[in-house]
Amino acid sequence: MNYWLMKSEPDVYSIADLRRDKFSIWDGVRNYQARNFMREMSLDDLVFFYHSNTKTPGIVGLARVVETGIADPTQFDVNSEYYDAKSQLDAPRWQTVRVEFVEEFANLISLDELKAKFSADEILVVRKGNRLSVMPISESAAQKILKLR
Repeated sequence: MNYWLMKSEPDVYSIADLRRDKFSIWDGVRNYQARNFMREMSLDDLVFFYHSNTKTPGIVGLARVVETGIADPTQFDVNSEYYDAKSQLDAPRWQTVRVEFVEEFANLISLDELKAKFSADEILVVRKGNRLSVMPISESAAQKILKLR
C-alpha cells in the first residue's frame, strides 16, 4: 500500500462532502506531475485529505483509493472550467481516481504543525512554494502523521 496527500479547498469539496457522498472522483487536476502521481495510485492506497486555501490549512482526514484509471469527465465538458479542447475521447489527457471516505480526524493537523514535525525532504506539502494538489507520502511519514491524529 502507498500513501498520498490530496488537497482540496473546503468550499469546493471538503472532507464533510466526502463523508456525505461516501465516494467521489478527484476531478479537475490540471497539473501533469499531479496527474502522473494519480496514475501511480493503486487500489486500497490511503489518501490524506488536506484542506487548502483556508485560514488554517491542514490534513483533516483519510480516504482510500477504490478505482484507478478513470478519464476525468471534466476535460470533455465545454461548460467546465477544466475543459481541455486538446483532449480526445479515445486518448484522454487527464485521468483521475475514485476515493472513498475512511475517517475525519477529530482535530486538523495544521500546516504549521506539519512544518514543525517534518522537513521538506520528508513531505512535499511543507516545501516552500509547493503548489501540487496530489503528492506521495512515504510510509515512515504516513505513520508519523497517523500518530498525530
